[in-house]
Amino acid sequence: MLKKLAKCIREYKLQTVLAPLTIMMEVVMETIIPFIMAKLIDNGINKGDMSYVAYSCLILVGCCGLSMAFGSLSARFAAVASAGFAKNVRHDMFHKIQEFSFRSIDKFSTSSLVTRLTTDVSNLQNSFQMVIRIAFRSPAIFLFSLIMAFTVNKNLSLIFLFAIPVLAVGLWLIMSHAHPIFKRTFKKYDKLNNVVQENLRGVRVVKSFVRADYEKQKFESASGDIYNDFVKAERLIAFNSPLMQTCMYTSMLLIAWFGAKLIVGSSLTEGQLMSMITYSMQVLSSLMMLSMIFVMLTISRASAERICEVLSEETDLKNPENPVFEIADGSIEFKNVVFSYGRAEEKGGDCLKGISVKISSGETVGIIGSTGSAKSTFISLIPRLYDVNSGAVFVGGRDVREYDMQALRNQVAVVLQKNELFSGTIKENLRWGNENATDDELIHACKLAQADEFVTQFPDGYDTLIEQSGTNVSGGQKQRLCIARALLKKPKILILDDSTSAVDTKTDMLIRKAFSEEIPDTTKLIIAQRISSVEQADKIIVLDDGKINGVGTHKELLENNEIYKEVYFSQQKGVMSE
Repeated sequence: MLKKLAKCIREYKLQTVLAPLTIMMEVVMETIIPFIMAKLIDNGINKGDMSYVAYSCLILVGCCGLSMAFGSLSARFAAVASAGFAKNVRHDMFHKIQEFSFRSIDKFSTSSLVTRLTTDVSNLQNSFQMVIRIAFRSPAIFLFSLIMAFTVNKNLSLIFLFAIPVLAVGLWLIMSHAHPIFKRTFKKYDKLNNVVQENLRGVRVVKSFVRADYEKQKFESASGDIYNDFVKAERLIAFNSPLMQTCMYTSMLLIAWFGAKLIVGSSLTEGQLMSMITYSMQVLSSLMMLSMIFVMLTISRASAERICEVLSEETDLKNPENPVFEIADGSIEFKNVVFSYGRAEEKGGDCLKGISVKISSGETVGIIGSTGSAKSTFISLIPRLYDVNSGAVFVGGRDVREYDMQALRNQVAVVLQKNELFSGTIKENLRWGNENATDDELIHACKLAQADEFVTQFPDGYDTLIEQSGTNVSGGQKQRLCIARALLKKPKILILDDSTSAVDTKTDMLIRKAFSEEIPDTTKLIIAQRISSVEQADKIIVLDDGKINGVGTHKELLENNEIYKEVYFSQQKGVMSE
């Protein structure tokens, strides 16, 4: 885990090294000061030697100045290094997530990934800054102060050797019990994020159904769980302070007691006693700082583990050693394809069962089936969003696993029913299909998708700003813009996954007509609920429970396929009743 996270330091290695080096110099200055103070008292004040006092004061001022300078530099180096480290961690996580297959995304969930990119990285950043500063400062103060204390008086210094084991055992017990609670808490942060995201995405539904109180209860429940766990963990960590203070004040009391006896016996001077008390405070306060680091590391350890889970995730989809970059045509073939998602696999159920079908390049193919018949799963295997469990999917005469994934997906455009538009202008959204597309190409694609008419009615036309998730355009308008975006890719295969469900039948017909006239060489797969959307297709595939129930033209299926006939006549009755 540490090796993986250390790779994120990269260009901030110099600051990461300089921060502890400068802090060590600060510590050296701080530990010299009590020693000089003891000499000042014993050789200057007690003997009335003012020249020695003045000389010692100059040295003290110099040490204080250097200590402050080194401390300031250390703080700056640590701030730059920790902020840069956090930036690189977020960068690496985000880029890793972009490489995830759909299986990996399903494994982590969106809300969990958001928590890891925000809360967990912030915890790690704070810990990293503490580690390169206080984690070096505390042991250094502890070590140097202990050495100086033994230099002053060995017998009194033995008191530390009794306090340190007591403190170490107490800290270990506290942290070992607190860590599992913090680890559990961050999983509950995922749940809280999920509740908030669901509420914000569905705020219109929440308000229309007057479910604000219910959503508040869900939030309070998730937030309350986090609160309760944090209280449990903080109760344990709260023992840290009294434990530290008990050890510190007991040590100081013992040093004062035995030190007074040594002074009476002329074995110790007043200056040495004062320096011993100062060193005892430095030794024990350094342990106090170490305990704070342990608290932070306990919290961040859970975060670090969660971040490393993302960075260590190996996608199940990888390019072959010698990938093919050219797709010959838009032909598609499924050969005995069996596929299941992770969850379905655990239950022993397959989503697709022995699928075999051929689609010629340039054909228009309709896909019909009831909800849950695996229509979307069927088309997701073509651009290799998932790999099959057995069998093979061929595009352009080659197994999709032989292609470079980017090259394959550039030639397979998918328009989903739940389309996503991004904040920005209409032009910027359309250029997701082709970033170098000219304005004329944008307009042509929108005309094919029947989007140009409503776009030109906006005051700003193609420069109209789209709000996040496209909330300022209707569902039908959003679908048509997404179809235009897909067309700009000029793909060999165009897949419409129920992507005209929000448009009227006339617009649906015009879109299909434009496809047949303008892109005849593109293979078109149309998943639809309406028979009218696919009845003119060259071929219609009927899916039922992950199996192909029938393949044929509209006329052939009306004669031979019971499922198709049932859907057709039920829709005809609906039209007649209207």
